[in-house]
Formats: sequence, C-alpha cells, structure tokens
Amino acid sequence: MNRWTKVIGTGGYLPPIIRTNDDISSMVDTSDSWIYERTGIKSRRIAGPEETASSMAEIAARQAIDMAGIAATDIDMIIVATGTPERVYPSTACLLQERLGIKHAVGFDIQAACSGSVYGLSIADQYIKTGFANNVLVVGSEICSRIVDWSDRSTCILFGDGAGAILLTAGTEPGILSTHIHSDGGYEDLLYCPNPQVAAEAKQHELAFISMRGNEVFKVAVNTLGRIVDETLAANGLQQSDIDWLVPHQANTRIIAATAKKLGMSMDQVILTLENQGNTSSASVLLAFNEGVRDGRIQGGQTVLMEAFGAGFTWGSVLLRY
Repeated sequence: MNRWTKVIGTGGYLPPIIRTNDDISSMVDTSDSWIYERTGIKSRRIAGPEETASSMAEIAARQAIDMAGIAATDIDMIIVATGTPERVYPSTACLLQERLGIKHAVGFDIQAACSGSVYGLSIADQYIKTGFANNVLVVGSEICSRIVDWSDRSTCILFGDGAGAILLTAGTEPGILSTHIHSDGGYEDLLYCPNPQVAAEAKQHELAFISMRGNEVFKVAVNTLGRIVDETLAANGLQQSDIDWLVPHQANTRIIAATAKKLGMSMDQVILTLENQGNTSSASVLLAFNEGVRDGRIQGGQTVLMEAFGAGFTWGSVLLRY
C-alpha cells in the first residue's frame, strides 16, 4: 500500500507591531502610493525585541498541533526554515523542540531563503513516503526586520516578520502529489545577506543587511516560476484548469499575477497576504496557506499549488490535494 503525505494541521503567527508605508515614508524618501504601486504592500508586521524565530515558531506550531488533534509528543520530525535564527547553533528546530516539550524527535533547520517552506515540505514528503517518519512539523519563521537596512528604500519597504506552520502525517489517500525543488548559485550576487560576523570583523556595518538588485531578480523570478508551473503540471498529467488554488510566495503582486496568468487563473483563485504582511521570506507560503484553510476558502478535496522563489537562487513547488 502506498504511503501519502497528508496535511492535518496549519498555524500562523504575526507579531502585533504594524509598520505602515506611511511609517516608512518618515524614515526614507518614499510614499504609500509609490510602495503600493510597485509591490502591492500596504503594511508589514515587526517582531518585538523579546521575540525570536523559535518563539514565533512555537505559536504557529501549537496552532497546527491543536488543529491536527494530536499530542506534540506524537511528532517525530521537526523541520524549520529560517534565515534569521537567534542562534547559529543549536538549530531553531531544536529550540522549538524544547519549547514544545518533545524529547524523541529529530529536528534540523534548512536555509533556502524565501523557498524555505517549499523545500521543507519536499523534505518532509520524502521522509514520510519512505516510512522514516510518521508525523512531521514544518515551520517557516523569520524576523526579516533585523536584517533589513531601514535607510535603504529599495529593500526596507518589502519585508516583514512572521511564522507559518504545517503538520503532516502518513496516509493512504493522496495528499502531496509531487514536489519540485531547484537551485542555481550563479545568481548569488543578485540577492543576498552577508554573515553579520564577517561584516563586523570587516567593520563594514552596511554589509550586514539584505542586498538586492530588484529589477534583475524580478525578471529571473517571473521566468523561473513560469517553468516550475509547467514542470509541476507535466509531472502530474494535469491541465491548468485542474488547479483550484495558487498559494504563492508573497514577494510582489506583479510576480504573483504573472504566475496566475500562466495558470489561466483569476486573482480570486490566489491566496494573497502580501498587502498587510509584506514579504515574510520562508514563512510566507505557510502563512498564506494557513489563512486560506482557516477562512474556509481552501476546502477538502481541492488541488493547491504552492510555489516560491528566493535567494540562491532557489525555487520550487508543492502540488497537494487538501
């Protein structure tokens, strides 16, 4: 009998502090209209000084566990996607494991920038299908505000903080239909964040923040996400019309609209959280999926396409039947 990976719980957390475009316009030379027209963002959430990647991950994870109706101790693997851990080691997954009171699970972090949650889901799917794990918790948790230069207009308008979680289990009915992940390090200089320790040693404070060549990233992202859509549909013998929902990485409304157009989908079939969350990097896909599930738009039996693109470049997709 085939083992499939099924979704049994979702969760999300957004910090209470809201930073609007007007707030940012008091910090750099910009305006609400300028930001919104170019990105689709109106506001974003900012983590408080006491919050960490693991503390936010815990809140999102507990929501997913509650929805699933299992005990935290039933989880045998924890995968956390983050580029903003509070410690280099132990991993954020181990810190989350301790917060959840789980003693007998394996936990590890992955770093794939904005594609992190998609990578995490792909890894979890392999472990469940091969029988190595039964219940896997995947979390994307990011405090992007701490690696953004708030005097750089090109990047500070884009990012926000938050955590998304999904709980997966082994089942006998199709759930995750396929995953597809890729990377190409040849684009390393278009979007990156240096190691803050290296920057500190070099006494180059400005190097500790996200750096992006936005126009070039945009062009590659649109073309790459178009190809991943084709790859995913072909692998499953599906047509564009077979997809009920698109749950994209929340980076820019123009990129998202281009992917929807590729699928022949209206924006009404796209889960959008960008306007009031900004780009939460690896958390964004899981936050959007959680919102779509909890507000009732995503229903049982529907087919959902998740896709993401991030620094590296990394990119990937997950096709699942909810």
